[in-house]
Amino acid sequence: MTLSKEVIAQLAEHVENAELNKKAITKITDDYPDMDWEDAYAIQYAIRKRKQDRGTLIAGLKMGLTSHAKMKQMGVETPVFGFLTDYGSYADGAEIDTSNFIHPRIEGEVAVMTNKTLKGPGCHIGSVLAAIDFVMPAIEIIDSRYENFRFDLKSVIADNTSAAGYVTGSNMKRIEELDLPTLGVVLEKNGEIVELGAGAAVLGHPAASVAMLANMLAERGEEISAGTFIMTGGITAAVAVEKGDNINMRCQDIGSVSMRFV
Repeated sequence: MTLSKEVIAQLAEHVENAELNKKAITKITDDYPDMDWEDAYAIQYAIRKRKQDRGTLIAGLKMGLTSHAKMKQMGVETPVFGFLTDYGSYADGAEIDTSNFIHPRIEGEVAVMTNKTLKGPGCHIGSVLAAIDFVMPAIEIIDSRYENFRFDLKSVIADNTSAAGYVTGSNMKRIEELDLPTLGVVLEKNGEIVELGAGAAVLGHPAASVAMLANMLAERGEEISAGTFIMTGGITAAVAVEKGDNINMRCQDIGSVSMRFV
């Protein structure tokens, strides 16, 4: 780490205030170009603690940059992870107030719930498949707190990987009923298809994303507890949304999930 505890605390307050006040800021590496990966996660964890100290519940975990193409573009070899909050959860069919965000975008995903503890190092797809209770369609709402959605990887980690909200479908399936890599997704905005994808877009297999999360957490002395909700990563590219947009995602063999931005 290159930043002091005092600076990490100051940056955590700065970035979280951007979220709470819906006011974009310049990326923090502009002022701290030498900050490292541990600094970035330290800021994220400090934001997490700030929220928990105010009574916010951590509702789950999320993976980001799970596309090999995106990782290559960003010059990294591993995805990034963040956390989900209770206030970020929306029901299927919800009307979502766009004033809650700065410049929201959506990504189609599949989410899973675990029923066994997953520990790294050495966690693999087989371990994950044996620990998934059920799978559901989900849409993540991402909202970078940085101006013009422009950031580098360390800044986005500190900003909790742009996590802002998520909508889950009401239909759930057991893992043995699905072939996750070939699971097709159709994302529609206002009745028009805007993105198509399949589960293999997520590290070749969404379960590989969960395994990687377990192994990354192990480096911090942490594990994935039984009963953890996990957004596995974007199957589709991010799509910008605004007031008046109707969104629907159809997910092969699982059903659909929808929302309206108001």
